Amino acid sequence: KAAIIDAHGKMETERVKVATPHPCPPDVLVQKLVELVGPLLTPLPATQISIGFPGVVRDNHVLTAPNLGNEFWRNVPLADMLAEHLGPLPVRIINDAEMQGLAAIEGKGIEFVLTLGTGAGTALFRDGELMPHLELAHHPVNKNKTYDEYLGNAARDKAGNKRWNRRVEKIIGILSSLVNYDRLWIGGGNAANLNFELPDNVKVVSNEAGIEGGARLWHPRS
Repeated sequence: KAAIIDAHGKMETERVKVATPHPCPPDVLVQKLVELVGPLLTPLPATQISIGFPGVVRDNHVLTAPNLGNEFWRNVPLADMLAEHLGPLPVRIINDAEMQGLAAIEGKGIEFVLTLGTGAGTALFRDGELMPHLELAHHPVNKNKTYDEYLGNAARDKAGNKRWNRRVEKIIGILSSLVNYDRLWIGGGNAANLNFELPDNVKVVSNEAGIEGGARLWHPRS
């Protein structure tokens, strides 16, 4: 998914998207992203590019990508690879749940982000500052099933929406005890399938936040 946004994260274009190819090694992903982004840059030239990536990201390098194939993604300089094709624009990249969190958080206390999509992404903030990434998605949570396997889209399809909702409700309780967050933000495409009453300190955010948070990557830190 991609869109042009302004410095405050407001969308200047419609969101465009393309199916993720499988298998998806880095060169294939870069080609798809260039095809996706290229038409957006013609009418509205961009000054920076932000990427939210489903995996562990550090210093603009992808370290893991479980849903795309870890065998392809080991210390891949994805930001530099895209900059070569879309240059001279500078590129920054972080985990996709963290990107969504940047658009959602209020900047006060402990805020946790849970995204429900292909898998289950997480991000943690303290007083607006992004904490080191914890890959909870691959931590066992129920009968040796990881968060991804317990809450991901494949699990929802197999278990049905009713059972899946009970699982999400259970995980909210686990995360509350584990993190002691002040606020939990839930995003991702499957957040729309939640049908139980959420606690007062839990809120669903727009799926657009996954793109809108990209603006915050370029804001100077106070």
